[in-house]
Amino acid sequence: MTAPRPAQPDEHDFDPLAEETFTSAHETYRELRGRCPVARSRTYGGFWALFRHADVTAVLSDSDTFTTSVQNVVPKFAFTGRRPPLHLDPPEHTDYRRVINRFFTRGKMTALEPAVRGHAARLLGELVARGESDISADYARVFPAHVFADFFHLPLHLAERIEQISAEYVRAIQVVDDAEVKRSSRLLYDIAAEVIEHRRDAALDPGEDLTTALLAARPGGEPLPDDMVLGCVRQLLVTGMVAPSVFIGTMLAHLAEHKDLQRLLRGTPDRIPAAVDEYLRLYTPYRGMSRTATRDVVIGGRLIRKDEPIALVYTSANRDETVFEDGENFVLDRPNLREAIPFGAGIHACPGAPLARMMLRITLEELLARTTDFHVGGEILMARWAEWGTRQVPLVFETAAPPS
Repeated sequence: MTAPRPAQPDEHDFDPLAEETFTSAHETYRELRGRCPVARSRTYGGFWALFRHADVTAVLSDSDTFTTSVQNVVPKFAFTGRRPPLHLDPPEHTDYRRVINRFFTRGKMTALEPAVRGHAARLLGELVARGESDISADYARVFPAHVFADFFHLPLHLAERIEQISAEYVRAIQVVDDAEVKRSSRLLYDIAAEVIEHRRDAALDPGEDLTTALLAARPGGEPLPDDMVLGCVRQLLVTGMVAPSVFIGTMLAHLAEHKDLQRLLRGTPDRIPAAVDEYLRLYTPYRGMSRTATRDVVIGGRLIRKDEPIALVYTSANRDETVFEDGENFVLDRPNLREAIPFGAGIHACPGAPLARMMLRITLEELLARTTDFHVGGEILMARWAEWGTRQVPLVFETAAPPS
């Protein structure tokens, strides 16, 4: 039996900061799944990356061996405090997750849907009337702020400020500018503190407002610690802004190039939810979510030492050909789509998945209803690790001529 192989000092199986096209990262990940599914990179001080579905899901299901409390993303950038529940392991994280989960039920989403649809219809209507748009800048980075203003009961100008700072925060992470990461993170903490102070002064219904619910929670008869409530609100305000900003343009870039699918979904909108789920599998934006080994472990014949960070590349795992037949291509009504992990799995699966799916579904419904066709009208530019997706997608819209 071959002994497990630890990382070598100069080992560098892939470069997470390599320049990318719309297809290049997935081509690299497909090659790595076959040749080096447990890979090592020297970037960010050194980390492991898992590219196969089985390895990623095994780590997600074992929170005792693989902790999220040390480092939840590669690169590590949580310099300014702990942010529940993502930065905590059970049982500590459970009290926060119980409160949060209550705000993403089917009933809550149904109540929120008219507002979400109103924002999508207004924003997309303006862009379609213009005839062309960078859908990433003009919609994908704008729409979430409007939705979050409603979800968190915030004034729109504050939600837009959160989006702006979040974008600066993500850019700083991508270029490893630690000073800017800390600066923008502190600004986001300041906003979270402002929101909490408003709720202390004028509490809303804890059944309707998430911040008020966190302040009102009494697990074991005691309130949640002030610093942890602050970290939790800070995390919640930002998390849902980033992924839609890179994913929506990606989804629409694909649909713009696949006219048959565009016509099918325009004519049968009841199939749009299935299309959204397949898009989430095909173009999963998360590739830097991480865990840290709490002991020496062997994965795929590689020895991962205690305290070494491990990136879980959902972006690759969701195309693993051993799980998803023809996994590199869009397949509507894929039979085993339940195996996909676009929002992670296990205790840290994203609680906001129902809201994200609704936002994406409504985006497709409203755009397809307002157009007869749309196509890519310029250069597509890509985001950088840790997200995968687009940061610029110029679209040209066609609409039916008005009746004479």
